[in-house]
Amino acid sequence: MRHVGVIDIGKTNAKVAVVDLSSRAEIAVETKPNTALQGPPWPHFDTEGLWDFAIRSLKHLHSRHGIEGLAVTTHGACAALLTATGDLAAPVLDYEHCGPDDARAAYDAIRPPFAETGSPGLPVGLNIGAQLFWQFAQDPTLRGRTAQIVTWPQYWGFRLTGRTACDVTSLGCHTDLWDPFRSRPSSLVLRLGLEGKLAPVMAPGDPLGWILPKVATLTGLAPQTPVLCGIHDSNASLLPHIRDRTPPFSVVSTGTWVVSMAMGGLSVPLDPIRDTLVNVNALGAPVPSARFMGGREFDAILQGQSGTATQDDISTVANRGIMLLPAVQPGSGPFPDRQARWTAEDRAPGQTEVAMGYYLALMTAECLQMIGAQGPAIVEGPFARNPHFTAMLASAIDRPVIASAAQTGTAVGAALLFQPSGAPTSHPAETPIRPDPALAAYAARWRRLVQG
Repeated sequence: MRHVGVIDIGKTNAKVAVVDLSSRAEIAVETKPNTALQGPPWPHFDTEGLWDFAIRSLKHLHSRHGIEGLAVTTHGACAALLTATGDLAAPVLDYEHCGPDDARAAYDAIRPPFAETGSPGLPVGLNIGAQLFWQFAQDPTLRGRTAQIVTWPQYWGFRLTGRTACDVTSLGCHTDLWDPFRSRPSSLVLRLGLEGKLAPVMAPGDPLGWILPKVATLTGLAPQTPVLCGIHDSNASLLPHIRDRTPPFSVVSTGTWVVSMAMGGLSVPLDPIRDTLVNVNALGAPVPSARFMGGREFDAILQGQSGTATQDDISTVANRGIMLLPAVQPGSGPFPDRQARWTAEDRAPGQTEVAMGYYLALMTAECLQMIGAQGPAIVEGPFARNPHFTAMLASAIDRPVIASAAQTGTAVGAALLFQPSGAPTSHPAETPIRPDPALAAYAARWRRLVQG
């Protein structure tokens, strides 16, 4: 197999990509904003709009590149509740809805401890368990109508194949529903009355099935096109490096969320209050992780005005010590209780852009420190193309940073599920970004202000 089609549902944008396995590169990508619908009964994802986009894109991309297999990767904190006939029992809740916070005290009384799940207690619907608890309270008939619960990548796999599943990386993504240390559902499944309703748990690379005849007709794909189970997006970014690199190293997956994952680093206690957690990688192993909503913060501050910074702007930011202090998006990340502030209000747009890149890198460095990361840091996703981010990150952690050239690192990782471990691959030459003493001094000043 050479060309894999990947459906990649991110929180901000949905993508369909074609990945060439021989070069591990995307050769075509189509995108669409992932805009939630406001209700009723609650804000929810536009499943039909996303499905129509995926089908149209697959048809278009297959006609030009020839797709031989399909993989799915999505953001976490999302599950679909299916009836016995395979319909949605309820619209798929947007995890940013504040409804679950209304039941927080009652939910916290039954949720398992961090030591069991590696999952911190998070606001809004960031714990799938909290979503389900709240949804069942809102609609007393919903639990009875729910025959199966599937995690988000597998919902799209179900639409493609008619087969249901959950995957370990999506269940192990701060859901409260999974015990990553024993590779089994957590005690919460029983407490929520969901025994027998969680779809079969599979590894991301397990075959899910062939595409349905109606999917073949709509897309032009061959009727025997295989579909794999699917994978959580941050773990898709991590997978190529697990296969290719010798620990210690870390991977920083960037998008709406910036997720840092450490492989073979120091053994350190994780602090759930600061949004550290235990993810589960594609091999089923626990991975110390930390995150913050970096992509959302980038958009909130720059509002599309990026790419204008000059060398003079870079010099001015350093000379004047222009800094953004955490946190632009409070409630999660390493500084959940902080409110953002600037050290200088009179800034040119280019200076704001530079300081924003530095801020995001310094937040990422904090995440890496909290999970005991060692060795080089590989940056995947859009921030890999931000020179202010990568330069500051290398200087703040005092280790090399490698910027991935992939447009969507998640798509390459998801496609790689089709490739046997140890298969020969071709990689572009890597030029690590080295620490800069001047930026290291800026980082030290930023940390003093944050700590003081």
